[in-house]
Amino acid sequence: MADLAPGDAKRHDADAVESQTSCDALLDGRIKLYQPRKGHRAGTDAILLAAAAPADVNGFALDAGAGVGTAGLSLASRCRALRLGLIENDAEIASLARTNLLLNGLEGQGLVYEADIFSASSRRAAGLTPEMADLVMTNPPYADPGRARVSPFAGKRKAHVMPEMGENDPAPLTAWVRACLSLLAPGGMFLMIHRPEALPGILAAAGHRIGGMCILPVHAMRDKPASRILVRGQKGSRAPFSLAPALILQEQGRFTPRAEALHRGEALIDW
Repeated sequence: MADLAPGDAKRHDADAVESQTSCDALLDGRIKLYQPRKGHRAGTDAILLAAAAPADVNGFALDAGAGVGTAGLSLASRCRALRLGLIENDAEIASLARTNLLLNGLEGQGLVYEADIFSASSRRAAGLTPEMADLVMTNPPYADPGRARVSPFAGKRKAHVMPEMGENDPAPLTAWVRACLSLLAPGGMFLMIHRPEALPGILAAAGHRIGGMCILPVHAMRDKPASRILVRGQKGSRAPFSLAPALILQEQGRFTPRAEALHRGEALIDW
């Protein structure tokens, strides 16, 4: 094949990126996202996580394990006084997150920290400092590396499966939660979405660092076990544990009115 001229090379690179990504609208068109066509795709988990934050949230928020920025951008698009940081370790996905900040007119409101959440030195090198955030939200990889069936797509594998840890290191979920809490200021809010079976590990990792812990079960259908949990807590609080009313996503094969309103960006999670 003949060599490409500089201008042709740029167009070739742009076409290659375009062929590997799609631009999709969420929240009834309120935000748009470039995301990989193959691998992990934005969905309900990120939308629910963003909707779990209070209507009046302000200050500085971090989305840990942000991917292309779905949850963080969904939150920032409705809270224009909020400053946002998106933490992502994958260079290509972090680049898409930066593009998505621009695409949604949020470049003056947020930035991307390309860092390994597990590594204190990587966090520092990226500009992340202890107790810098008023809110930390996270939708981490759900699967244990020793038990999960690994996807053939590298992007989906990174998004869904925790990395292997050293023999003397804490469990991946424990390390993830503790890293998130290290970035949270005293009195700040912690938000997480995960599978129900992770709850004991989340509670153990949070320990006495988080109080006022509230768990909201999320059910795909009313007669099915919860498939997700939303977790909310306040750093340093001594408030008691509580369990919120369940959220039902579907009835008769379609979203419930409440779930539909959440997906349109017209409602927030009622804690």
